[in-house]
Amino acid sequence: MRQIMDQTTLAVQGRAQAAQLTSWGVLAAISMCHMINDVMQSMLAAIYPLLQAEFSLSYAQIGVMTFAFQVTASLLQPMIGMATDRHPQPRSLPFGMCSTLLGVLLLAGAHRYEMLLLGAMLIGIGSAVFHPESSRVARLASGGRFGTAQSLFQLGGNGGQALGPLLAAFIVVPLGRPAVAWFAVAAALGSAILWRVGAWAEVRRRASAGSDDRRLRLPRGVVMRAIAVLAVLVFTKNIYTASMTSYFTFFTIERFGLSTQGAQIMLFLFLLGMAGGVMMGGVIGDRVGPLTVIWFSILGVLPFTLVLPHVGLVATGVLAMVIGLILASAFPAIVVFAQELVPGRTGMIAGLFFGFSFGMGGIAAAALGVLADAQGIETVFRLCSVLPVLGLLTILLPRRDRLTA
Repeated sequence: MRQIMDQTTLAVQGRAQAAQLTSWGVLAAISMCHMINDVMQSMLAAIYPLLQAEFSLSYAQIGVMTFAFQVTASLLQPMIGMATDRHPQPRSLPFGMCSTLLGVLLLAGAHRYEMLLLGAMLIGIGSAVFHPESSRVARLASGGRFGTAQSLFQLGGNGGQALGPLLAAFIVVPLGRPAVAWFAVAAALGSAILWRVGAWAEVRRRASAGSDDRRLRLPRGVVMRAIAVLAVLVFTKNIYTASMTSYFTFFTIERFGLSTQGAQIMLFLFLLGMAGGVMMGGVIGDRVGPLTVIWFSILGVLPFTLVLPHVGLVATGVLAMVIGLILASAFPAIVVFAQELVPGRTGMIAGLFFGFSFGMGGIAAAALGVLADAQGIETVFRLCSVLPVLGLLTILLPRRDRLTA
C-alpha cells in the first residue's frame, strides 16, 4: 500500500513539475497569432489616409472608426475574461480569429462608411475573444517566467502593429483597398494555429487544475486602489498611443509634407520602438521587478514627448522610436503586477487592461479627432505630450514585497 501511495505521490509531483516547464513552442505560436491579430488592427489605422481620400472622411469620422473598433473590444473583453476565469475556453481562440477575418473582408469590399464601421467592429470582436484567453495560455506556458512570457506574447502584438503600416504602404496603397482582402489568408492561418494551441492549453489546464491560489495578499481596498492606479497608467499610455496610431501620419504629412507612404514609414518607426520596448519591459521586469519598470517607463518618456512636436523630420523619426521603446516597456510589467495583485483572475486582468483601457483609448481617439478638426493636428500632439506626468500616480502602488510576504 505504501509503495502504491509513493508511486501516486511521484506521479502527482511529476505532473506538477511538467506543468512548470516553459513551453517556448506554444509561446511562439501564441505570439505569432497575436502578430496576425494586431497586423489587422494596425492596418486599419494605417489605411486611414486612403479611406479619408476615398470616402471623404473628416478627422471626427476617423476617430469614430477607432472608437468602433476599440470600444467593441472594450465592452466584450472584461466580460469574456471574467466568464473564462470561471470556465476557461481555450478552444474559443480560433473563432475570435474568424471574426477578424470577416472584418478584414468587409473593409476590403465596403461601399459605404457604415460598412467600414461594421468591419472595424468585427475586428474588435475578434480582439475581444483573442486577448483574455490567449493571455491565460501565455501564463500557462510561462513556467514561472511570467514577465518574459507576457513580453513574448505582447511582442507578437507590437510586431504586428509595426508591420501593419508597412504592409499598407507597400501593398494596399499601390494596389488599392481591395488588396486588404489578401490579409484574410493570414487570419485563416492564425485560426488553424489557434485550434492546435487551444487543444494544448486544455490539456495543460487540466494538469494544473486545483493549483491556483486565489487568495488576495493585501486588503481588498488596497488592491482596488492599486488596480485603479494601474488602469489610469494604461489609460494614459493608450491615449498617447491612440494619438500616434490614428493621427501621427497626418501630423507628419501636414508638418513635413510627406507622402502617404513616407508618413506610414514614420508610424512604423514608432511601432517598431514599441515592439522592442514590450520585450525589454518583461525580461527586465523578471529581474528587477515590475514596479521599477513602471516607474522608468511612465515618467522616463516625458522629456521625449514634450520635445516631439517641436523638432525637425529626422529628429521626429528618432524620437518616435525612442518614445515607443520606453512607453511600451511598462505594459508587460503592469499586466504581471496586476495579476499578482489579483491571483487566479488572468482573464479578468487581460480583459481590463487589453480591453477596457484600450476602449478608453478609443474614446480618447474620437475626442482627439474632434479637437484636430477644431484646433489643428499639432494642438493634439502638444496636449498629449504632457500626459506622462500622470505617471507620478505610481507612488500609490504597494511595494512588491508585500505581495510575496
